Amino acid sequence: MTRIKIILFAALCITLTSCKTEEHEFPLDKRYWDVNDYDNVILELNYGYESDEKLPTFNNPETRIIVEKLTDQQNFKIVLDDNELGLKHRNDVAEKFFKEWRDMNNIYDAIDRKDQYLYDKEMLAVWHFGLELQRSYFKLGNDQIKESADDPNTAGVKNSINSNVGTLIKNYLIYLDEINNENAFSEDGKIAFAKGIDIYFSKLIELYPDANYNGMKNKAELMLKKSESDKIKTSLNKLIELIKSKETKNT
Repeated sequence: MTRIKIILFAALCITLTSCKTEEHEFPLDKRYWDVNDYDNVILELNYGYESDEKLPTFNNPETRIIVEKLTDQQNFKIVLDDNELGLKHRNDVAEKFFKEWRDMNNIYDAIDRKDQYLYDKEMLAVWHFGLELQRSYFKLGNDQIKESADDPNTAGVKNSINSNVGTLIKNYLIYLDEINNENAFSEDGKIAFAKGIDIYFSKLIELYPDANYNGMKNKAELMLKKSESDKIKTSLNKLIELIKSKETKNT
């Protein structure tokens, strides 16, 4: 191949690579993604890919950063955990992120012909993003209820807060429902799922130690009988024991 041909071939390769890179645009140069970024990114991931086109995954070094940015909890924590910002503002932002997260759940839920999740690790990362987000979201909502009440110690205020906590607990139970699909996960996926129980359910109980976790304990006990994964069963047992320990302290 002559020198001129080599140069032309290299230029063509660069052009093709650039086109492929720019086919899907993501704000990867930004340190944190805001709600508008999520709106655009989720739209692209849900509808901008062909049915036979591979979505960004942790295993692909070229697209890994997209999944990492998408599921980076600091994107919402940078606002929701900033006590210098107003409570109403943070609650509004939390609500918007919660709406975005619900749309995120559709991105990585595909199943192949063997009933296996195609993107189980990515799907679980989205789930974990949501579990952490919901814990902050509901807390901010409850804090706002107390702040806006004439008397935060009234029965009405306490009932509203307890109702919200009950809804949050029920939302967490949806995560445990995935144990019914345990066979759809890879071994790495099962490990990631178990870590989700260890980390996020413990945080929830730590935040609301006096809440009613009977439904969660019953659910965990039922899933314990169904699960065949040692990792998941270990995490379920730890969750059950944690709830029992809180019950003992509250009696």
